[in-house]
Amino acid sequence: MQLNSTLAIVTGGASGLGEATARHFSSLGAQVTLLDRDAIRGKQVASEIGGHFAETDVTDEMSVQAAIDLAATRMGGITVAVNCAGIALGIKTVGRDGPHPLSAFQKTIDINLVGSFNVARLAAEAMAKNTAEPDGARGVIINTASVAAFDGQKGQTAYAASKGGIVGMTLPMARDLASSGIRVMAIAPGIFKTPMLAGLPEDVQTGLAADVPNPARLGDPNEYARLAAFIVEMGYLNGEVIRLDGALRMR
Repeated sequence: MQLNSTLAIVTGGASGLGEATARHFSSLGAQVTLLDRDAIRGKQVASEIGGHFAETDVTDEMSVQAAIDLAATRMGGITVAVNCAGIALGIKTVGRDGPHPLSAFQKTIDINLVGSFNVARLAAEAMAKNTAEPDGARGVIINTASVAAFDGQKGQTAYAASKGGIVGMTLPMARDLASSGIRVMAIAPGIFKTPMLAGLPEDVQTGLAADVPNPARLGDPNEYARLAAFIVEMGYLNGEVIRLDGALRMR
């Protein structure tokens, strides 16, 4: 599968890893539809890259189905889905204010894990209708995990659980969709300079970067985008989680 003929949807495409992926794919000739709740920023990015936008709540079945239908109609199909939509809440299991609010845990799981599965399953249904390429390929799904799935820190119980779920469903989903010619991969980023981190004080960012063995810096969202593009074109990659973290192992 080549990027210059790719028809991609990118969730969380209005900022961070999703925006970088949408811009990179578009620069390589792909058609891209951004799915995001931020309509103002989403439409702006879509306009800048010559793409499309669908205001979407990834946790809502009808919202995602409508976005899938819109993307397939405007692009003539869907061959790639990249799930970047997500949230990160820092809350300890028991803290000064009492136990971790159950609603906050459920919200994190709903957006990060259930939302990714919701988009993946509906995108896969659309991809299965594609005409197979000579090697049988019909589509690629890339979900976003995190190093927190393996090295979760204090206050990351909900986030780590949601990303651990992404890791856990990668292989079985790839096996489920193998007969349809759809590959499933996950990327587990380390500490990346996304809008969430960019809002931290400079000394905090410097401290986080110093923990990365090599290169000792925060990850660039464009590096995530380049790996996603490589996965699309490397047809033998399937059912795997790739850490993108500069050898970071958080303690």
